[in-house]
Amino acid sequence: MDPAREASHLSAVEDGTENPGYRELPHTVEAEQALLGAILVNNEAAHRVADFLLPEHFFEPVHGRIFEACIKLVERGQIASPVTLKAFFERDEALSEVGGAQYLGRLAAHAVTIINARDYGHTIYDHFLRRQLIELGEDMVNRAFDPSVDQSALEQIEENEQQLFHLAESGQTEGGFQSFDQSLLVAIESAEAAFKRDSRLTGVPSGLSDLDELLGGLHRSDLIVLAGRPSMGKSALATNIAFHAANAYRTESDEQGQNRTVDGAVVGFFSLEMSAEQLALRMLAESTEIPSNQIRRGQVSSEQFHKIVAASNRLEELRFFIDDTPGLSIAALRTRARRLKRQHNLGLVVVDYLQLLGASSGRHQDNRVQEISEITRGLKALAKELDVPVLALSQLSRAVEQRDDKRPQLADLRESGTIEQDADVVMFIYREEYYWTRSNPKPKQRKDETEAEFNMRFHEWLEKLQVVGGEAEIIIGKQRHGPTDTVKVHFNAQLTKFDNLDTYDHLPEQM
Repeated sequence: MDPAREASHLSAVEDGTENPGYRELPHTVEAEQALLGAILVNNEAAHRVADFLLPEHFFEPVHGRIFEACIKLVERGQIASPVTLKAFFERDEALSEVGGAQYLGRLAAHAVTIINARDYGHTIYDHFLRRQLIELGEDMVNRAFDPSVDQSALEQIEENEQQLFHLAESGQTEGGFQSFDQSLLVAIESAEAAFKRDSRLTGVPSGLSDLDELLGGLHRSDLIVLAGRPSMGKSALATNIAFHAANAYRTESDEQGQNRTVDGAVVGFFSLEMSAEQLALRMLAESTEIPSNQIRRGQVSSEQFHKIVAASNRLEELRFFIDDTPGLSIAALRTRARRLKRQHNLGLVVVDYLQLLGASSGRHQDNRVQEISEITRGLKALAKELDVPVLALSQLSRAVEQRDDKRPQLADLRESGTIEQDADVVMFIYREEYYWTRSNPKPKQRKDETEAEFNMRFHEWLEKLQVVGGEAEIIIGKQRHGPTDTVKVHFNAQLTKFDNLDTYDHLPEQM
């Protein structure tokens, strides 16, 4: 505001010709009085609001204390009435300001029917949330004007957004127990949706038929941990699953005209190791069956280039979102996933990988085990909160390398106590070819060896390579919903692609 306008504005305020703009905090004393009166007349009204309304939600502190006293008496099985409450408030100075103990009688005398008690409770709670929102907004503005040296603007935005989401979560007043028939209805609807799908899956399909048959797809609210040693193909398998889910995404309208997902999922991929460009290149290689290193170097024919362009046009339509922010905290990840859920109906979260996540901003853990514990709990809470599967990749300890049989076990998980405990499904990737080729390199003819002897030795090496080459095992080490077992799949190292084993012969493409 320029000086002339400011002087004019101040003059108008002093003259009383302009309202200075004072605004009261949102509240409704009438609703508070009506609810308290209904409770005092019929204690059944207390049961209708006790699951979401608390004393601090009232604007008038004395109303909050009256409500708290009513709830305590009702919980003890006693009657809450003006007579029984009188002893509690005879010396209450705040109550004396509005008429003393007689105020309780006036509340009961002007009570309305308890039928509307829950509506009054929601009104009181709604005004409480608005007051919290105002307080949060003022705090946000003040901290922006007076920033902390230790907190960047982006970190402040993430913290503010997290606080807003927490406020939104606390605003969900529905919850608590639900009858078994409601739970049963949801289960039947899920089974019906699976029956109507060609794949007969209740969860998000992985694209690997044997794995889907064993797991039933990736189930909503599940934390699925995919673990393996370096170079086993964890990121490749996670990318394959995410690509298939996004490619299969399909919706249809229900009776109310609302879109619901009938297959696949909208994917949110948090890539803390690879860049978004590298991830997109892998998906392009998988789609075109042209090795990614050839695409990256431009070593493609004219026909292959047209194939790449056509595939990229198809991939542009995928509901696939990548966040490659390095050093992301679990709090920031949850905030961004919630946003994606709200804006694009997120259906699958992939995290590559959980050891690269950090603990919540501003919190310093004493050791890595505590930090991993917070991260895995946060991922499991996210899966339940958004009602989507969360696929998190994890590294394995080097203990695997010390054994003759290098197939992973649950005990090989780094900080395994918390990961194993919080995960609903734990899968391991094992490729015998990786270990065998390092201990048995391609033979070369020795000086003291005849041609026939070398050919026989090479033939034996080749036969063994044909057995182990191109095969991978997905070991289900834990599953809450079903059995544990091992699934064999095909792995194409050039395309970093996993596929169903029965669609390939198992001869290696190159020697």
